[in-house]
Amino acid sequence: MILYANGSENTALSPEQVKEGLYSAYDKLGVKNKVLAIPPDFTRFHSKAGELTQYTYQYYKNKLTDILPALGTHFEMTEEELNVMYKGIPKNLFRVHKWKEDLHTLGIVPSEFISEVSEGKLNYEWPAQVNKLLVEGGHDLILSLGQVVPHEVVGMANYNKNIFVGTGGKEGINKSHYLGAVYGMERMMGRADTPVRKVLNYASDNFAKHLPIIYVLTVVGKDENNKLVLRGLYIGDDFECFKLAAELSLKVNFIMLEKPLKKVVCYLDPHEFKSTWLGNKSVYRTRMAIEDDGELIVLAPGLKEFGEDKGIDKLIRKYGYLTTPEILKLVDENEDLKNNLSAAAHLIHGSSENRFTITYCPGTITKEEIESVNFNYAPLDEMMIKYNPDKLKDGINIMPDGEELFYISNPALGLWAYKERFI
Repeated sequence: MILYANGSENTALSPEQVKEGLYSAYDKLGVKNKVLAIPPDFTRFHSKAGELTQYTYQYYKNKLTDILPALGTHFEMTEEELNVMYKGIPKNLFRVHKWKEDLHTLGIVPSEFISEVSEGKLNYEWPAQVNKLLVEGGHDLILSLGQVVPHEVVGMANYNKNIFVGTGGKEGINKSHYLGAVYGMERMMGRADTPVRKVLNYASDNFAKHLPIIYVLTVVGKDENNKLVLRGLYIGDDFECFKLAAELSLKVNFIMLEKPLKKVVCYLDPHEFKSTWLGNKSVYRTRMAIEDDGELIVLAPGLKEFGEDKGIDKLIRKYGYLTTPEILKLVDENEDLKNNLSAAAHLIHGSSENRFTITYCPGTITKEEIESVNFNYAPLDEMMIKYNPDKLKDGINIMPDGEELFYISNPALGLWAYKERFI
């Protein structure tokens, strides 16, 4: 059921239009007495979901009893982040998702289905888990708010991923990440129908129909002035709603290139990217665009760690970013990786598969630490002078010395690929 759909490649929805569309959808749902909102955390600050959550609070007022940011494995939001992203919403409404504890298992996706969608590469069951608040909270409406954008694990972010991963548990998150990595990122990114999505849809169709979930999905892009605008807003309760958003996102967020890129420079906003767990969007969102023997330079002033979870950080430091065959072999041989498949998947996602070099320029992590996980290192201060984000424009830049480079101001907002490599 589609409650609201508005968007195109040239649309720029104003706050008034967004509020009108959102409220028209809520009006159609009728009176609700207890509402749970599941928006993203600060790592999705640019999703426009912060504003949507503010409007939702203004509409439902005291009927909005709980707000559960979809943290997945990420850190709890700080008070400062809540103030910036969810301005004006009382702090006592926010709940913290504890991905190793606060869980309810809705059902089990059978191993036969996992084997089928993975083309026989994997053969394990997948638990469809959610935060227990969704099941035990007594809500008559659950609003899942977030952005649809190309994604390394599931193909296109959001929809039921926000539920089963964003409020999911350790095993489900680990196994879904690993399924995507083993199947192959390049086969999935930018696609709405992937093996991981099939698993999530199976869970939705078979175990979650009793939950009163409505999806509020955004598509965000840059206008001619390089300003982020809301290109689309889609509200509904099924795959059709997600499909509409995904189709628009592919047009808005996917940059298809006529030739591969020799040098790419990515800037990571220090407020958004503090770990390579997130910062490696610079790697996997550009991996299909960079030519063999090319170079990726990552300007990361906020970088202070590898994993946002202490256990995952330890595994990244232990094994480093390696090729897919190497990581698959390590998983077979080591129990710690076998028991944390999302870490294993991340190590694959952050690799160039030895095709091109990756040079990190971190704000806090040392040269020795960067090189220990198989990245190259360059001093941030020097590289920020040479490749000044304030002077570069998104896309092709010709430097004073004649060097050509491709600049990306925020790799989280898109997907870049050389057309012959998009298989």
